[in-house]
Amino acid sequence: MLQAGIVGLPNVGKSTLFNALTSSKKAESANYPFCTIEPNKGIVTVPDERLQILQNLVKTNIVVPTVVEFYDIAGLVKGASKGEGLGNQFLGHIREVNAIIHVVRCFEDENTIHVAGKIDPVSDIETINLELALADLTTVEKRKDKVQKTLKTKDKTALVEDKVLDRLIELLNEGKPFSLDIFNEEELPFVSNMNLMSTKPVVYAANVAESDLAAGGNDFVKQVEEYAKTHNAEIVVISAQIEAELVELGAEQAKEYLSELGVKDSGIERMIRRVYDLLQLRTYFTAGEKEVRAWTVIAGMKAPQAAGVIHTDMEKGFIRAEVTAYKDFIECGSYQAAKEKGLARLEGKEYVVQDGDIMHFRFAV
Repeated sequence: MLQAGIVGLPNVGKSTLFNALTSSKKAESANYPFCTIEPNKGIVTVPDERLQILQNLVKTNIVVPTVVEFYDIAGLVKGASKGEGLGNQFLGHIREVNAIIHVVRCFEDENTIHVAGKIDPVSDIETINLELALADLTTVEKRKDKVQKTLKTKDKTALVEDKVLDRLIELLNEGKPFSLDIFNEEELPFVSNMNLMSTKPVVYAANVAESDLAAGGNDFVKQVEEYAKTHNAEIVVISAQIEAELVELGAEQAKEYLSELGVKDSGIERMIRRVYDLLQLRTYFTAGEKEVRAWTVIAGMKAPQAAGVIHTDMEKGFIRAEVTAYKDFIECGSYQAAKEKGLARLEGKEYVVQDGDIMHFRFAV
């Protein structure tokens, strides 16, 4: 299951956002640092209007969306990599997630304490990034000490890894996040195995006041946008407080409320979709009278591996896949109609699954 961790300095709105995300009150929200100690967890469905459309066509009562597991991780502070503010414990939680939602305070409120005493979103971001980099640096240096012993045997694998570790040390000393894309096929496994926080995809959730939401942000948000452009990250403008209020309303009331604010859709929905896209995830569907279900695959995944997402036996015994593009399925109104028009096709082991494919797998155990 995809996992995303919500991080940031204390009192930036992390727990409020988590409660809105999960429609819960799991995370305590209070105006003091470290009111979250253990990470709260919540399962959140990925919004996808195609599910409802497919449900209406195949006439089933069961719809199973794809999901993301969100972790509300306690606020980090300067010195977290050295254990300040229970930092080592919190950093360990971040290592386990696939992506990071970095909540950045972009609102002024004299009643809400800021740990640095002023609102400076870029400085806040860099504080967190530096702590993640320093913690990663400790991990890499420990690994390098171990590799040094193997180097004495002139092991070729150790020689490659040692060069990779030297490069990582250089990058981490800059205190900035970086992408795995800069490593080649031979180097990548060594980096991936360390699960470094500085390489995780990041979405900056610029948390604004209600008055700034309709305008799409403020000067603080512009600063975050400029930073994200040059640091391999995405940004979503949200108002955690508004999102928390939407949870208390029904679907129609929530839609009306957003309309009154001059906002088209929930910031949370945009944020979930952004995380999904950032991780290069795609959705295919199985649809029939029994149920309509969304399945998550990585972009570029082939049909047998997609079948394996349902069950490993389906991947092992894969024969072929019956595939109908979502657009064709909707226009035809049913699988049978798509088949009669030649739009439902058989694909083999080399077929690369496309977002929205309606799939049925043939396999032999």
